[in-house]
Amino acid sequence: MSGELSDLSSRLVALETALAHQDKTVAELNDVIASQWRRIDTLERQIARLREEFQMLGHRDAPERPPPHY
Repeated sequence: MSGELSDLSSRLVALETALAHQDKTVAELNDVIASQWRRIDTLERQIARLREEFQMLGHRDAPERPPPHY
C-alpha cells in the first residue's frame, strides 16, 4: 500500500511540474502574441499614413492636362 501511495505521489508531482511548465509557456506565448499585435497595429497605422501621403503627392505633382483644343 505504501508503494502505491509513493507512486501516486510521484506521479502527482510530475503532473504538477508539467502543468507549471505549460502555464509558463502559455504565459510567454501570450506575451509574444500581445507584442506582435502591438507591432502590427503600429505598422498598419504607418502604412495608412504613408498611403495618404503618397496619394497627396500624386494629386499635387500631377501635371495639368492641356485644354482639349491642343
